Order: sequence, then C-alpha cells, then structure tokens
Amino acid sequence: MKKLSIMVMVMALISAAITGAIAQKKVVCKVKGSDTCLPLLQKESETFMKNNAGSSITVIGGGSGVGFAALQNGTTDVAMASRSMKMDEKMKMQDAGKNNIKEVIISYDAISVIVNPANKVSQLTREQLEGIFTGKIKNWKEVGGDDQTIVAYSRESSSGTFEFFKEHVLKGKNYGTGILLMPATGAIVQSVTQTKGAIGYVGIAYVNKDVKALKVSYDKGKTYIEPSVQTAMNKTYPITRPLYLYYLGSVESKVKPFVDYILSSDGQKIVQQEGYVPLGK
Repeated sequence: MKKLSIMVMVMALISAAITGAIAQKKVVCKVKGSDTCLPLLQKESETFMKNNAGSSITVIGGGSGVGFAALQNGTTDVAMASRSMKMDEKMKMQDAGKNNIKEVIISYDAISVIVNPANKVSQLTREQLEGIFTGKIKNWKEVGGDDQTIVAYSRESSSGTFEFFKEHVLKGKNYGTGILLMPATGAIVQSVTQTKGAIGYVGIAYVNKDVKALKVSYDKGKTYIEPSVQTAMNKTYPITRPLYLYYLGSVESKVKPFVDYILSSDGQKIVQQEGYVPLGK
C-alpha cells in the first residue's frame, strides 16, 4: 500500500510537470502602433515573457497609423490600435496580398480631457471642447475660467486618438491651425503639467496626479460625467472606445498564445491594474 501511494505521488508530479510544460508557450514577435496601448502591451508582454521561457516580444509605439503601415510592409507581426482599421488601410493590405486580417478587442479606454491642476475649470460640454480644439474658443474666460489664453495640445494625425477625438468630439470638423500637435501621449501630459493654460486629451491610463481630468457633458450641460474605469465600463462616460490588436491569419499560430493571454482572466487583471478598462463578461 505504501509503494502504491509513492507511485501515485510520483505519477502526479510527472503529470504536473508535463502539464506545466504544455501550458508554457514560446512566443517570438513584434508589436507596434498605438501610444495609448503601449504601456498596457509592455506590461502584458513583460509578464508573459516572465512566465513563458524563451519568449521575446518587442513592443514599440508611434501611433495606430504607424502600426497599420508596419503590418502592411511586414515590419511588425501585430499592430496595436486605438481605432478600427480604415477602409483605405484595408484596401492597401489587400493590394499587398494580405487579406486574412484578424481584429481583436483587448480592452476599452476612456479618452480623458486634461488641464493643469491650477485651472479652475472642472467641466466642459462637447460643444465647448469642439470650440476649443477647432480654434473658435481661445480664452478660458469664455468657458468660465480665468482671463488666460488657451494652449491646446493634440496628438499627431498618425494617432488613433487624434482620429477618434476628431470624429466623436469635433464631429468631423478639422482641428484649428493653432493646435499644437505632439508626437507622443506622454508629451501631452508633460506639456499640460508645465503650462497653466494648457488643455489636451489622453487615454485614461495616462492620467496622473500632475494633471486634472475634466468632467464632460454630451447633453448640452445637463449632466457631466467624470472619466473613470467605472464610468467607461457602464458606458455613462461619453468618450469611450475599444482598443484593438490586428494581425494576419498567416501568423496566427505564432502570436495567438500571447493574444489569448491578454484576453484571459490574468491578462484582464493586468488591464485593470494598468488603469485601462477590462472587457465585460
């Protein structure tokens, strides 16, 4: 009986070792694109590589458009994006012989409008935001603030956040000529931190104690909603959007273990820990 118990224990240990080996997945790939997604994918890849020996995942920002271009020319395996792929981008992919494009939503985001903490303005309507970023509203006193020039910061046109903000906040209108275009989201946060009259917009994960996130109204000032993980999850915050990964079917077996990890309960815990909005069940 004692020998039998020992054999059972040995078999259990061997089974556990085999299961562990099977569970471990080696992934070698490049991920490029959205600055909004960058901190999340860096943390997800870091954790995945730690738990899966031999894996090597390189994550680079630059903007959603940069990611799609890299996917098209074959310099990345996965494009991360804060907007969906446009029709003309899909056509370019098809022209390049890349037809089987996979789209995966990995989390959600609340685009947060931020100002310097010294600014007494704490809320704006969509119409006021449109006026500021199209250049019609130029002074904070026009929206209840001090007599001070507005310094508005935006991402560059290669950014998915630039596109989404233009479509959903400016209602398709062009940004004003005086808007300062920044190459990275972190640069917007830094500029708003250092400039009293500044305003910008960033993914919610970039909001920190050095800036103030404004409440936003989409019903002409009747109700103002603060950007948060909770208000994004319950869809009450109006500037909420999905975040995506795109890859080709030809590399699916290569990248899917990593994608599946992001979608898993462990991966979604990282989503929330990093300040993003996890997928609803």
